[in-house]
Amino acid sequence: MHPNPAFHTATVRQNLDFARERGFGILAVQADGGPLVSHVPFLLNTAGDVVELHLVRSNPIARALATPLSARIAVSGPDGYISPDWYDLPDQVPTWNYVAVHLVGTLELRPQGELRDLLDRQSALFEERLLPKTPWRTDKMDKDTLARMMCAIVPCRMSVTGVDGTWKLNQNKPDAVRLRAADHVDAYGIGAETRILAALMRGAEGQG
Repeated sequence: MHPNPAFHTATVRQNLDFARERGFGILAVQADGGPLVSHVPFLLNTAGDVVELHLVRSNPIARALATPLSARIAVSGPDGYISPDWYDLPDQVPTWNYVAVHLVGTLELRPQGELRDLLDRQSALFEERLLPKTPWRTDKMDKDTLARMMCAIVPCRMSVTGVDGTWKLNQNKPDAVRLRAADHVDAYGIGAETRILAALMRGAEGQG
């Protein structure tokens, strides 16, 4: 998390909504041998206090969960390089704009009997975003094949105790400078992510 308070003006609700919409992040825990990290899709409930996810049974994090562990999920959004030339101001330096939200809490294994419901809810959420495509469902699979594959993964739950977000979008620059940089991000960037970053920069409240 960037220490500048100008980049921490998003509300808890905005940070939670961002994390929920992304639904994918970097899970990190501290184990005896050092930090363990895994990239995971997840579900965040409406209240924002429970994250549900699954791990491959052989994942070192799953193996470390004999007892609950303190954990963090880092959720990244659009990001991009910002050239100092784009500010049209003297004595500027390169930087990188980005959005990131961290969820912290306690991660634990859940009973295997909860896995099918978790998978069904998770796939339903992301399949809904593909409409009008006919949603994929687990009941389309052969029962024995599904059962065999489910044996290889375990359900987990994280009780969320803290939320923090960095929305680094040039809020520390005068509004006209921030908007000028956003136009250059839009012009020079490639793909949807840079367009989203430019839109977020335009919507950010300047502090300069």
